[in-house]
Amino acid sequence: LALLAAVGVARPAPAGERVRLVAYTALEIEQLDPIRRAVEAAVPEVEIAWLRDSTGLVTDRLLAEKAAPQADLLIGLAASSLIQVKAAGLLDPYRPAGAEALRPAFRDPVTPYSWTGMDAYLGVICFNVEVADRHRIPRPSFWRDLLGPTLKGRVVMPDPAASGTGYLLVAAWLQTLGEEDGWAFMDAL
Repeated sequence: LALLAAVGVARPAPAGERVRLVAYTALEIEQLDPIRRAVEAAVPEVEIAWLRDSTGLVTDRLLAEKAAPQADLLIGLAASSLIQVKAAGLLDPYRPAGAEALRPAFRDPVTPYSWTGMDAYLGVICFNVEVADRHRIPRPSFWRDLLGPTLKGRVVMPDPAASGTGYLLVAAWLQTLGEEDGWAFMDAL
């Protein structure tokens, strides 16, 4: 899940100046400007300044800044990261209107309420049909198909230590295949 959480309250700006909110995010770059425009249109006295990186790196930064937090807002961070950040005491309580209408997986289950989900992601196989046709590689349909000899050395994925997407793939394999078979699959991959 990508999530929205408040991590601090911006200080008021002098008259005539806009309040600069530093927003840490793992969202895709293409998503940032429409969000910034919407926030700034709804609250004209606010100006959003993005710090964008992968989920793991944003989480590490937040935890490293614990003594002197720099972010005012988190948006588009994985639930697993926000649980860590909340446990470190870095989230302010915030429950938006209508949060109770969301499915439970999109709501902070622990009091005080501090984060709200905004997206869910799926792990998928992206397959280059042009390269596959050139090398007569069959199209994979299942995760286990990635272990075939024709795909050896041709499979890439994001680093699960730094990428929320990579972490979610590892977590999904362990949950769906079971711990022993999941690790065996990843070792073979």
